Amino acid sequence: MNLMGIDMGTTSVKTAVFDTALQEKLTLTADYTLDSHGDIVEFDGEEYWNIVKGEIEKVKKELTVDALSVDTQCETLILTDEEGTPVRPAIVWLDNRAVEEAKIIEEHFGHKRVYEVTGQPEITATWPACKLLWVKRNEPEVWAKTKKVFLLEDWILFKMTGKFVTEKTLQSSTIYFDIHRALWWDEMLDFIGVTPDMLPALNSSASLIGEYDGIKVVTGAIDQIAGAIGAGVVKQGIVSEMTGTTMVIFMPSDNVPEYDEKSIVPCHYNYDNKYCLLSWTPTAGMALKWFRNALCENFSFRELDEMAEKVPAGSDGVTFLPYLCGSTMPKYNPNARGSFTGITTEHTRAHFVRSVMESVTCMLKSNLDYLGLDVSEIRAMGGGANSPLWCQMKADMTGKRLVTLKNKETACLGSAILAGVGIGAFESVEKACEKIELSRTYESQGTDYSECYERYLYYDKILNV
Repeated sequence: MNLMGIDMGTTSVKTAVFDTALQEKLTLTADYTLDSHGDIVEFDGEEYWNIVKGEIEKVKKELTVDALSVDTQCETLILTDEEGTPVRPAIVWLDNRAVEEAKIIEEHFGHKRVYEVTGQPEITATWPACKLLWVKRNEPEVWAKTKKVFLLEDWILFKMTGKFVTEKTLQSSTIYFDIHRALWWDEMLDFIGVTPDMLPALNSSASLIGEYDGIKVVTGAIDQIAGAIGAGVVKQGIVSEMTGTTMVIFMPSDNVPEYDEKSIVPCHYNYDNKYCLLSWTPTAGMALKWFRNALCENFSFRELDEMAEKVPAGSDGVTFLPYLCGSTMPKYNPNARGSFTGITTEHTRAHFVRSVMESVTCMLKSNLDYLGLDVSEIRAMGGGANSPLWCQMKADMTGKRLVTLKNKETACLGSAILAGVGIGAFESVEKACEKIELSRTYESQGTDYSECYERYLYYDKILNV
């Protein structure tokens, strides 16, 4: 039996097929370019489907597929008429045009009320509620034709099956979905002028909804949740961290945390009808890439690793603050800036490299400390997981076991697992995740990073108030 996972990223679609032992059989990638100018970011809704359809056709020439599931970004919006024909280009999640509408919603509801209902501590122009209000206020002729409101996964499911359906994880950041009742928030819908019949039927993840070209179609989850499932992060005590350009930390939670006006950590509806927290930072691997491109352009990342490994923990007093694009979590400060401190004539290029890596590790620890969850294991993903030095550094500084994964396409794998659960190939997501293959385990070796971490917090406090 073969299971397909389709991961629809911002500028690419990744497709992978796995058997029920979770062994990868095939993988494909299709890139595309968004139509972006200023705050406006759009894409042809039909083209999203054409890309997915084309990738499925390629797979079917090689393999028989029994079931598939799709994961997507959350907030990309597609508006159609009654027949499901788009009435304007898709408004991509990155689109930031609805700033005024976000302020209108904020003034009416306030941050606390929105968080207590939806789990979203911020009200931003990217949320679908704000985008819909923008269309209503600025494109009345389009709004008059709008009869169905799709998010991206909904749209692909509709094109495959003809069913106007959605799944609950995808709706978390619309700010018109009540994550406590798992129903639409009528008060917000009334305010933005959307009627419930304009929205798809709500389903849980891993629900079988139809067929496409002989393949059973199952509801998926948002990309971050699919990635967490593909990494086996499906129970309390295990979190994932992805050190790519940015850092994303994913944590399952049984409850929605109390509102904290100083926090911007969102709480999403999870695949298991519980919750999850998503913490992210705008700079992580980007900091090391910037340093290499600007000052070590003739070195590979492996060579930087070898260089940094020769420097003792703490970088002999050099501290780097990695705020090249401001700070988000645990402290929100868009005006924060990066800096090196503690430099003397004895320091070398290697000290700077190691201090950059240590700063990202400190950022990981500070986020885990801020969230205050009982964590025993970290599943590492992204480019940072390819560095044994960085992985060991994270295990030592956090005092947690850190594990890397054999399969790198965790979102595709997570979607394939949901597809398998939906057709009964797996008893549950949790049972399926027991088959996920780990690559390497890093245990804390007792290296003392306490002074390094305290120094990081000290400079963070005085330089980025």
